[in-house]
Amino acid sequence: MSTSAAQAPADRPTFVRTTLDLGDVLLHPWGRAIARPDVMLDGLMAAAADPLISLWNPLATAGREDALAWLEARDGGWDRGAGASFAALDAADGALLGSVSLRWVDREDGLAMIGYWVLPNARGRGVATRATKAVTGWAFATTDARRIEIAHAVGNEASCRVAHHCGYLPEGTLRASHRFGDGVHHDEHLHARLATDPEPADPTAPTAHPSGTA
Repeated sequence: MSTSAAQAPADRPTFVRTTLDLGDVLLHPWGRAIARPDVMLDGLMAAAADPLISLWNPLATAGREDALAWLEARDGGWDRGAGASFAALDAADGALLGSVSLRWVDREDGLAMIGYWVLPNARGRGVATRATKAVTGWAFATTDARRIEIAHAVGNEASCRVAHHCGYLPEGTLRASHRFGDGVHHDEHLHARLATDPEPADPTAPTAHPSGTA
């Protein structure tokens, strides 16, 4: 739904809690009401302890009280329409696989940013790519987001692959842009997608060869 320039930012389409079904993965809004909260708190603490997550996406969730506060903060983001944070859950058993979070950078201008992390036992399944694609498409379809950005440390090659697979085009390097979990300000690669960009190709789809074989 389009909005007029006369509308105040608070009146514009924003993030409304929903669950996105990817088949074997469910994207469920983070918050106090999430199913099996004890399991989710344990998952958040495990994420905080993982070396890669603690380096590139540090979480202040080392203890259960911290993890609960993190959940409540995600709830607040949904309530204010400022952020949309999804837990990636295994559809079969509800186990936590990872997280994808979208937030407004400039809501009035339709500018948002997305980030993601995946627990070690869920890596290699394309969870981050599929979840990021789904949340990106949902945001473009249900809000007036016109541009969504990904910024990741230059050394975070896995995040760079996700950005490319999700159709986020590289736009340059931000020097000493963000201080990560090691306390160092790293250069970051900036990627972005526009609402008008074509959907990215499926990286798992077979490539046709001139002979007609794949």
